Amino acid sequence: MIDLSEAFWDNRYINGDTGWDLGNISPPLKLYIDQLTDKSLKILIPGGGNSYEAEYLQSKEFKNVFVADISKTALNNISQRVENFPKDHLIHKDFFELKQNFDIILEQTFFCAINPNLRPKYAKKINELLASNGKIVGLLFNVPLNQDQPPFGGNKQEYINYFKPYFDIEIMELSYNSHSSRMGRELFFKMTKRDIAPS
Repeated sequence: MIDLSEAFWDNRYINGDTGWDLGNISPPLKLYIDQLTDKSLKILIPGGGNSYEAEYLQSKEFKNVFVADISKTALNNISQRVENFPKDHLIHKDFFELKQNFDIILEQTFFCAINPNLRPKYAKKINELLASNGKIVGLLFNVPLNQDQPPFGGNKQEYINYFKPYFDIEIMELSYNSHSSRMGRELFFKMTKRDIAPS
């Protein structure tokens, strides 16, 4: 397994080695955002990278959008591209060290970028970061992919095993409106936080 450190990700962005980057918001997340009406919702995009989702939310006048990434270069890219995006909403921190609470977390190619050994910890951390009745919504690869470097794939049953202890799974189905480069390879999911006693 390669070292998925801050330096690793920074170098990927500096060198433009970002094959996962669609260059635009993914269609399933755009459709989901378009049906949201409360512009005050506090929304997190973890491991957001260049975060076209954050840019789109900003254009739709959502006021409380946050992007967290371990790569300072990725956050600088957002800041330069979206000049009116609040600088204090760009969080340069390891996802697992975040402390705030959010109403919605949008998952877009972050889960597949972390070491697969951290997936159970990810599910628990998402639960901790969400406010009561908060939701996580996004996309997960439904194909095996790589073993030794990101993106790491998986399958629906594996994901259900991670998330079921912490969430009520409302939707986890093959995405019908994925980007053409990912059609037939993604699951769209929406889950609501289950309140659990602190361990």
